[in-house]
Formats: sequence, C-alpha cells, structure tokens
Amino acid sequence: MAYELYYWDGIQGRGEFVRLALEEAQADYVDVARQSGPAMGTGAMLDLMKSKREPHIPFAPPFLKDGELIVSHVANILSYLGPKLGLAPEDEKLRCVANGLQLTITDLVAEVHDTHHPIATSLYYEDQKEAAKARSAAFISERIPKFLGYFEQVLQQNPEGPNHIVGDALSYVDLSLFQVIEGLRYAFPKAMKAYAADYPGLIALHDAVTGRPNITAYLQSDRRLAFNEDGIFRHYPELDLAP
Repeated sequence: MAYELYYWDGIQGRGEFVRLALEEAQADYVDVARQSGPAMGTGAMLDLMKSKREPHIPFAPPFLKDGELIVSHVANILSYLGPKLGLAPEDEKLRCVANGLQLTITDLVAEVHDTHHPIATSLYYEDQKEAAKARSAAFISERIPKFLGYFEQVLQQNPEGPNHIVGDALSYVDLSLFQVIEGLRYAFPKAMKAYAADYPGLIALHDAVTGRPNITAYLQSDRRLAFNEDGIFRHYPELDLAP
C-alpha cells in the first residue's frame, strides 16, 4: 500500500521534509490534501484529526499513515521511514544520532516560523510587524550562525568524512539540511549571501543533494510547490538584513 502523507495544500511547510525523503527513495505515496476524490483533500485530513474512531489521532500535520499506523511529527516520521527507505544509518547508535540532528532541525524550523509570527499564530503578520523585525534581526545575527555553525561542525567532524552529516551514506538528515539552506536562502537572501563562505560544508552538501537525479526530477516537477508567504520560510524584504 502507498504511504499517505497528510499536510496542508499549497505550501511546502514542515511536510516538505517528509516529501524529500519519499521522493529521493521513489516511494509510493499519496499527498492526500492535494488530491481530489473520495477520502482525499484537506477535508479528509481534518476528518482524520477529529476522528472519534482512531485510537491515536495526530495533533497537527504533517503526519503519515502506513496501513493502520499513524505517525506524527517530522522527526518521528523520518525516524520511522528512514530505515524503510534506505535513508538512515544501519547502525542503531547512528540512527539515534540522526534523530537528534533532525530534532535540532525541528528547533530551527520553529525559530524560523517565529521570525514572522513572534507574538501569536492567530494574528496576521501585518499585526506584529514591528515585533517581527526585532525577532528577525536577532535570528539573523545570533541564531542562524548558532545553528548553521553547529551543523557545519558536526559535518566536518563526521568520522566517515564531510560528504554526509551522519554515517557514510545519504540520510534523511542530509535531505533536511538541503531544505533548510533552500528555505533560509528564500527567506533571508541578503543574510545568507553574507554567511555563505562561513559554511562551505553545508553549501557543498546542499549542492550535492540538488544534483541527485531523483531530487533534481522532483524539483523540476509540479509536485514541488514554490516557496510562498503562507509557509514556514517567508520572504518579507523588511525582515532580511545583512548580518
């Protein structure tokens, strides 16, 4: 049976980290909210979340349905899928390391979201622009180098070499770091241009993932949604500052 991925239609968001793994592995999957027909569409996703029959309903998308099993949260989904898709280290200890790295990416993504919604998700961006400017300035000057510096160090200190963040082969964490660089470049192009020389390993990893045949095909397809100002990574020129 095909995997069923549930996430909001029209945005990459957190669901994109799961899509990249499924696309790289050429897994059989259905992006439920983007489909029409019986038991498809956003309505089907919301119905499942509110179900009175499912024993373990998810709090929020993204979540993955594999048969009767529902797996929620990006890092948890990728930890589950990684071994099945050949995108996780075979060594159990390294799989734990990979999960920790993915959880750190989750922390980063949450902070990216808060650059444009620092007060409340229930408010529009326009209702919190001044707070967003202050939050983004701190994020650019303090948090981007904190996170990317950490990942660069881990990459360079990988005993198997700096071609991958963990182990000696491509993992879902490599794919997620590609998405992080893509998203930050979209949201903060001035800042990322200034920082580019500081993280050569991450940039090389990003470029290597871009060149993988399955990823290249996906990026050129209509399955890859464009970044926009409804997702996690948003570009508001007034928030993009050179560090």
